Amino acid sequence: MAGMTWTIAPEPYGSPAAAALWRAYYTEVSDRWYLLHEGRRTDPEELERAVAARSGAELAPPRGQLLVGRYDGTPAGSAGVRLLDPDTAELTRVFVLPELRGRGGAPLLVAAAEEAAGALGARRIVLDTRGDLVEARALYARLGYTETAPHNTDRYAEHWFRKELPPARAVS
Repeated sequence: MAGMTWTIAPEPYGSPAAAALWRAYYTEVSDRWYLLHEGRRTDPEELERAVAARSGAELAPPRGQLLVGRYDGTPAGSAGVRLLDPDTAELTRVFVLPELRGRGGAPLLVAAAEEAAGALGARRIVLDTRGDLVEARALYARLGYTETAPHNTDRYAEHWFRKELPPARAVS
């Protein structure tokens, strides 16, 4: 594995790589929820409807950004940000393919998303997650996010986090 590296770059939300990562992300979190609460995986028709209903258009400039991480050139993870208001961005779709976890991609994706949020003018970044996504909660805590009061009423949100972003650096 020596020499394999992560690269992270903006990507249109509708690109084949972004679409494949969105499907993998949604399948994993949906299956985890249904297995925990109903003892079954996501119904394939329901999965198709849900994936199609959330295209990711809110992650497009000028109010958002989708980032795709590639591991040794292969699409392997994603993170997105969108402005909720002029000072606040929401972090969403943080995901790394299961077979490539533990190789440093998630912290790099979150850092790139924070940078993108700052470039959009945000001074803080917020996110929500579920209680069963313990790995995500541990990652956010490790990266300096603090648990806070709810900022939305999402049906599946159980934990909300926030992080103040450093002031935007002047480009010279």
